[in-house]
Amino acid sequence: MKRRTFIIRSATFSVGCVATGSIPVLGADLFMSGQGERNANLYTTFKNPDSKYHPFVRWWWNGDKIEKEEIIRELHLLKEAGIGGVEINPIEFPSSGDDIGKKSLTWLSDEWLDMLQLTFDEAKKLDITCDLIVGSGWPFGAETLPRDERAQVAIIYAETLEGPTTFETSQFNIFDHVDPGVTVPCPSRTFEILSLKLVPEPMAGLEQVIDISEKKDDEIITLDIPEGKHVFYALVKVDSFATVINGAPGAAGPILDHMNKAAVRKYLDHMSDTIQKRTGPLSNHLRAFFTDSMELEGCNWSGDLAEEFKKRRGYDLMPYLPFTMFKVGRLGATVDANYGVEKTPEFKKIITRVRFDFELTKAELLHERFTQTYLEWCKDQNVKSRAQAYGRGFFPLETSLGYDIPEGESWTTNWLKHRIGEEMSDDDYRRGRGYTMINKYVSSAAHLTSNRMVSCEEMTNTYNVFNITLEQLKIGSDMSIMSGITHSVWHGFNYSPPDAPFPGWVQYGSYYNEYNNWWPYFKYLNEYKARLSSILQNVDMFTDMAILPANYDMWGEMGLQTDPFPEKLNVPYTSIIWESINKIGGAADYVTEIIINEAEVKKGKLCYGPKEYDTLFLPEVKSMYPSTVKKLLDFVSTGGRIFCIEKYPEKSLGLNNWEQNDKEVSELVEKMKAYPDRFVLIKKPEDNRFLEWYEQLIPEYNLSHYLSIEKTNRFFMQTRFRDDDKNEYFFFQNVHKHEPFGTFVSFSEEITKGRYPWIWNPENGERYRIQLSNNRFEIDLGPAESCIIVFNKEKNGPAWNPLPKTGEHVSTLNNSWEVELQHSRENWKKSFTMSELTDLKDTEFVNFTGTAVYRKKLNVGDKKPCYINLGKVWGVAELFVKGQSCGVKWYGNRIYDLTDLLKEGLNEIEVHVTTSMGNYMKTLTDNETAQKFIVNGNKNQPIQSMGLIGPVTLY
Repeated sequence: MKRRTFIIRSATFSVGCVATGSIPVLGADLFMSGQGERNANLYTTFKNPDSKYHPFVRWWWNGDKIEKEEIIRELHLLKEAGIGGVEINPIEFPSSGDDIGKKSLTWLSDEWLDMLQLTFDEAKKLDITCDLIVGSGWPFGAETLPRDERAQVAIIYAETLEGPTTFETSQFNIFDHVDPGVTVPCPSRTFEILSLKLVPEPMAGLEQVIDISEKKDDEIITLDIPEGKHVFYALVKVDSFATVINGAPGAAGPILDHMNKAAVRKYLDHMSDTIQKRTGPLSNHLRAFFTDSMELEGCNWSGDLAEEFKKRRGYDLMPYLPFTMFKVGRLGATVDANYGVEKTPEFKKIITRVRFDFELTKAELLHERFTQTYLEWCKDQNVKSRAQAYGRGFFPLETSLGYDIPEGESWTTNWLKHRIGEEMSDDDYRRGRGYTMINKYVSSAAHLTSNRMVSCEEMTNTYNVFNITLEQLKIGSDMSIMSGITHSVWHGFNYSPPDAPFPGWVQYGSYYNEYNNWWPYFKYLNEYKARLSSILQNVDMFTDMAILPANYDMWGEMGLQTDPFPEKLNVPYTSIIWESINKIGGAADYVTEIIINEAEVKKGKLCYGPKEYDTLFLPEVKSMYPSTVKKLLDFVSTGGRIFCIEKYPEKSLGLNNWEQNDKEVSELVEKMKAYPDRFVLIKKPEDNRFLEWYEQLIPEYNLSHYLSIEKTNRFFMQTRFRDDDKNEYFFFQNVHKHEPFGTFVSFSEEITKGRYPWIWNPENGERYRIQLSNNRFEIDLGPAESCIIVFNKEKNGPAWNPLPKTGEHVSTLNNSWEVELQHSRENWKKSFTMSELTDLKDTEFVNFTGTAVYRKKLNVGDKKPCYINLGKVWGVAELFVKGQSCGVKWYGNRIYDLTDLLKEGLNEIEVHVTTSMGNYMKTLTDNETAQKFIVNGNKNQPIQSMGLIGPVTLY
């Protein structure tokens, strides 16, 4: 399909549409266009990428204790490290920090604005891009918010009673039990009982409810309970229930009500108007405004929500509401799904439909009143909109459609439960993955709107702060590319003056700090990432399949779950499907019912914007709108294929006209079954081995794939892209931290015909011609290594000649090394002989941090070795021969070409290995910051490997 821009049509959900079982259009009235350059010669951009392609950093202004000289110093420090932009992010001062008497500036005060202007001016001089977070912390709010503009939550209290008896409770008791378990409770929160009800257990319907709401204003509530088992319900509204998480002074108060359009616009205008009075138009200084992940702490209420529900859904929510709710905790997470009365199966089905309608109404209000308002505000300021447009209550895909820079998220680790580069579980979608569940939704939205800029809060680090390595950062951010990310914002750089006691002011992050041992080598990772982004932001990710997650079923069964790492999912293997498709040589996006209803069907393809999908997977989708099923029938009848995993759709959504809509869905599904070769029911693998499962599906159903991978592997990933000139780009990754991987890859003829293959090296910007044999190429990747293969019209260039991993006349050099440890913090050196290369964590120097120098003298004869392979290295390696540096190797195979360096006779070689810091930080028992991230609670981290392990071989 020809690349084009298009308009997302504006509309809102309406009662009439839902009542008749059709799903309407959701839009933002925004004109969307593809991002990035239209560069005729992308290789020129790749070789010397502009600063805008370099990774940015989240720049925490800790406690807003900012000063002119330090702002300038840190901007220069970041520029030298290869950083291309900063996300200015005021945040609460770290709990473990020593502020050394520095003054906190108040957000939007004159002093704060002067520092902001200074930052803009200095960043412009350095060609550093600036983004600015809205407010401070997350989600945003302020101490000055009026009560009617603060977030609200509705919560239930339920108590099981056995009658006959007299029951007595108090408002105080009820309020004490429902007091929201939020991250930062608001001290001025207020409680109001909305209703009181008594129901028998089990409950079969609303007709059994005894409404006792006339007692809701009584301080002491006394009830006569009839004979039998009953449940007492109190529905409570809490105003001002939560405070901004990590808010800096001036923006640290109650959370804003994001479902109050006037309040949202007032907050945003106050921010932009106040700044621009001091700085002039923000468009002269900022690339984008930014909103962090919308962790609204379970906010589910606003002043007119019940009224809006009735207008949109056509019935009164309030009689049902207490029975739709679960007991919730921090961030609105369900902590007891069985809380309250036991319901009969038939009544439970009714409640499931009402719960869906409730979640849908919340999502609509958030979209219309927050998302669209924010987008309009950014447009009015002529500044791009950037956001992590997800959180409990938001549409997981559609919310990202309108943003100029939609953003996902990746993590270094999740409570130490998964190890990136060491595991890749099919049983738990989180284990071993850097990217989060939300990334595929965010990138799919970008693909549907021709948007080439997909940002990422990259490698979020709240646990593994002092132990993360550059190699681990590479592995995780390489994984992000497979999920659709095209630009990285590292999490994060802490504003921290040099006179702050070691290790400085640390909020979170991977200790991007000049005192980190690997800081001098950080520029290598940033240059690598910049070259990748210079491609990714100028190409389109190829996808020709789609997956419809069973999200609407989830909304009814357990409520919305769109956190980066949901506690529970209804179909937990959904993301493993697109992963498996990718690892077998294909690619898929997510779609939703809104997208399907908006799509055109053309000869068996679902067409939306630039995308055409000929295959659709439905993983355990039970419920659909009749309008969606009608569209899918059209899709199947004209040649499209649908694979229903485990079950066919069987019912409709929502409470209105549900019996009639169920019947229509059932009839439409039966019509699709008339195409058994195109509407197929398949079983998920019993052993959860989805990679092998999908590999078997390809020949069985002739599923499309543009690559044939001879030997598949869970750690071997690929992504395909295409530029405006129809050149093809492939990014291959081995994301295993320890094991190499090699296989043969065969490219389809549509890729190779009339084009010539090249390898582009993202480390140095060089490119080399490669040869295919019958469209087949051998990919051989060391641990953590990646490879870019490009097919274009250019014929001539230097041939690819990779360094061999072994060869003839192999000598192993694992014995008798002279080792000098140069401690980076305590300024000491220790020298000793290591009879055999040993992990430093297994020696008396387990707590070392700094640079370990390994020295050896080689007596070289006339048959000079050509290469040295250092084997396993824990840390950043730099090889010296006779004092001359042979280069830095910070990931993968540490292989060096020594052809022109070794001479006959005696040669001294040195291997410098820069280690991680965590083992040393464990020893700082009096250092609160070190203990906070290394030892405390579930952050008690294991001892890390360090140094040169080998085997070191010459060949």
